[in-house]
Amino acid sequence: MAVKPQQIFDDVEIGLGTWAWGDRLVWNYGQGYTDQDIEAVFKLAIENGVRFFDTAEIYGQGKSESFLGQLMKTTATPPVTLATKFMPYPWRLGPGSLRKALLASLKRLELPKVQLYQIHWPMPPVPVRTLMERMLEVQQEGLVEAIGVSNYDLAHTLEAHKVLSNAGSRLASNQMEYHLLERRIEKNGLMQQCNELGIKIIAYSPLAMGILSGKYTPENPPSGVRGNQYNRAYLTRIQPLIKILKKIGMNHDGKTAAQVALNWVICKGALPIPGAKNANQLEQNIGATGWRLTDEEINLLDETSDSVSKKG
Repeated sequence: MAVKPQQIFDDVEIGLGTWAWGDRLVWNYGQGYTDQDIEAVFKLAIENGVRFFDTAEIYGQGKSESFLGQLMKTTATPPVTLATKFMPYPWRLGPGSLRKALLASLKRLELPKVQLYQIHWPMPPVPVRTLMERMLEVQQEGLVEAIGVSNYDLAHTLEAHKVLSNAGSRLASNQMEYHLLERRIEKNGLMQQCNELGIKIIAYSPLAMGILSGKYTPENPPSGVRGNQYNRAYLTRIQPLIKILKKIGMNHDGKTAAQVALNWVICKGALPIPGAKNANQLEQNIGATGWRLTDEEINLLDETSDSVSKKG
């Protein structure tokens, strides 16, 4: 039987994204943070009531899932919700491809089933309908409790919802990049439609890969892949937004820019899943919960976001 989406997301303000756990390409795993740091993050998350962990088979080429599998054995706390993802590569065309990938994920997670299984991207050539039918098969087999998608636009989301609904199941979630510098889902109707259908928006990269923390400036841009995406010109343009985030934070007992940015996502009704490479970063993330921005502050952030997002 399909799990109702609200059962997964009840009383969950914030989750933890584990993209960086084992990833060397973007997050430089092994340089500046270690296995011990990751273990400390997990322990602190559990101690502070964080119960939603998001991973994927491609994160660290499976290493993220393996980390979670090992760390889960160290806690005797109430159930943790684990979400992982299937990447529909073009060569994964066979009807058994998804099930095979899921079993491999479950082996790394050391679990008999996963609470939320998501299609990572709506990649051709396998149609959305076919992928949802395969998801239904593993759900009916008891390997998956709830079905989600990721990076699905409005048309793909509606198609996935229709296929699952017609089969007596539900689309639990759509995981999208969503933050103050990426608000397309608000503008194109996707967020509104998901809210109406009871599909939870899970916001990945809710701090724009750390940019909204205010840590990076035109004089101190991020390195590597992130430096290419968020260059000096971009960082210069968004400084008015960073200043507003810091100013609002001071009005809330000295909250940081990052905490204000995460709270904005929560206030919008989405579930942010910021990453954390060390305990300090996790403490910062947790500080975004338990309080709310005012309507006036949300409106100011929206207006400033729109202003700095306009190029030219």
